[in-house]
Amino acid sequence: MEEKKENGLSSTGNFIHNYIQEDLEGKLNKIHTRFPPEPNGYLHIGHAKSICLNFGLAQLYGGKCNLRFDDTNPTKEDTEYIDSIKQDVKWLGFDWEDRLYFASSYFEKYYEVALKLIKEGKAFVCDLNAEEIREYRGTLNSPGKESPYRNRSVEENLDLFQRMRAGEFPDGAKTLRAKIDMASPNINMRDPVLYRIAHATHHTTGDEWCIYPMYDFAHPLEDAIEGITHSICTMEFEDHRPLYDWVVKEAGYTVNPPRQIEFARLGLTNTVMSKRKLRALVEEGLVDGWDDPRMPTISGLRRRGFTPESIRDFCERIGVSKANSVVDSGLLEYCIRDDLKAKAKVVMAILHPLKLVITNYPEGQIELMDIENNPENEALGTRQVPFTKTLYIEQEDFMEEPVKKFFRLAPGKEVRLKGAYFVTCTDVIKDENGNITEVHCTYDPETKSGSGFTARKVKGTLHWVSADHCITTTARLYDYMMLDNPDSEDSEMIMNPNSLEVIENCYVEPSITEAKAGDKYQFMRNGYFCVDTKDTTKDHIVFNRIVSLKSSFKLK
Repeated sequence: MEEKKENGLSSTGNFIHNYIQEDLEGKLNKIHTRFPPEPNGYLHIGHAKSICLNFGLAQLYGGKCNLRFDDTNPTKEDTEYIDSIKQDVKWLGFDWEDRLYFASSYFEKYYEVALKLIKEGKAFVCDLNAEEIREYRGTLNSPGKESPYRNRSVEENLDLFQRMRAGEFPDGAKTLRAKIDMASPNINMRDPVLYRIAHATHHTTGDEWCIYPMYDFAHPLEDAIEGITHSICTMEFEDHRPLYDWVVKEAGYTVNPPRQIEFARLGLTNTVMSKRKLRALVEEGLVDGWDDPRMPTISGLRRRGFTPESIRDFCERIGVSKANSVVDSGLLEYCIRDDLKAKAKVVMAILHPLKLVITNYPEGQIELMDIENNPENEALGTRQVPFTKTLYIEQEDFMEEPVKKFFRLAPGKEVRLKGAYFVTCTDVIKDENGNITEVHCTYDPETKSGSGFTARKVKGTLHWVSADHCITTTARLYDYMMLDNPDSEDSEMIMNPNSLEVIENCYVEPSITEAKAGDKYQFMRNGYFCVDTKDTTKDHIVFNRIVSLKSSFKLK
């Protein structure tokens, strides 16, 4: 069978597809998914996996996908996060069309369901505080015990809950709890809290409410209200599924109720995947905001220069499973290299300059050398690069006492300058401390690239820029942000002290003068770079290295 794909999502080899196809063969006509972020931080690469999965499944099966903000906790939410999330989803290539929803839009509906549960004797107002509720809940090996307030009358519970809404009680004084089973082997079913008191201003409802539903109560109701057919979430919600189903059923949504399906969340080597920890890095000033190019946030990856195509490809390659695992960060780097190798223009840039003077080249002469923009993509054409008497090459491309198999420039050795001539080193100039400041060479005018010269060959080809025409820029070189894999909430974060190297005087050929923020290039032999969208000005370009050209990672 031919494998169908939509936005990089295949329709085979995935247990979620099996569930959906099984449902579509039954009573279900179309699927309806949703991406339901909490607006309490910026999205990261793990959320990208969920975005691609939910929107991709809807596209693949001709269904719909909603963007819904689970904004039920006003103490941690902000409209800044809402705006960033919408931008991220759009940038990744997905469209929620007219289906933008907020959990807060359903506050009155949640309240009505809560009243229904109270009237049916399935919910009660509890005066235990948070610590006492935890003590009463029991453990995995021992049952919990019932709250002393569990048997309040329906009338008393209705009165207290209505007074909770009216704002008569302080934060933490009372909660509304479901009346299920304190002896259940699933702790989530031991009379879970449905509502808490929080005198906090909400970004959409203002001060209208001072009681807010818990996530485990609001989330299944949101799905049911919106007609979601498949509620796809990560594995930590697997034990919450019985409560999810209980809320949907008791609320009266019994015809084609949403089906919760769990998958393993993304773990990435040397990467923080906890929103709480990412927020700490921002608040403590350890990074340059949520969009710091070292951050695994979608905005950070975008600023660094990753493309939406590369991230969608990455999400497709890692697949979906129920087993937790940690993915090598090198795979994400592989995906951006694979995407840019035929897209990005190749330019010459010198990160650590060494002056090279061609002593027999005519003073003041300028030649425009015709060089291909990308050897893997002829459609990108060519450009002209000025060649002059004084150039810059990389420091590492010269060695006064060359080691074995060093094929670049050395005293008496001949190399080709990319797209130009053969040059031979004749002299080395040093300062008073013995540091090399200049390399002098002679050139052979008969060896110009494209002239058909074949009399002799050299093993080394160096990139270069004209000292008189190059553009001075700033280059930022990034390494993994973390030295370890802080994959749990309790693990310590150890930042890599070498996660950022800033080179203030990077010389680039003048073809990049018209570069715009976000433009991507391959710096010959130095990696893929992106024009920074935040710090670049009309007078000075800042480049972020997206990724180096090579990696030890091998695609299996």
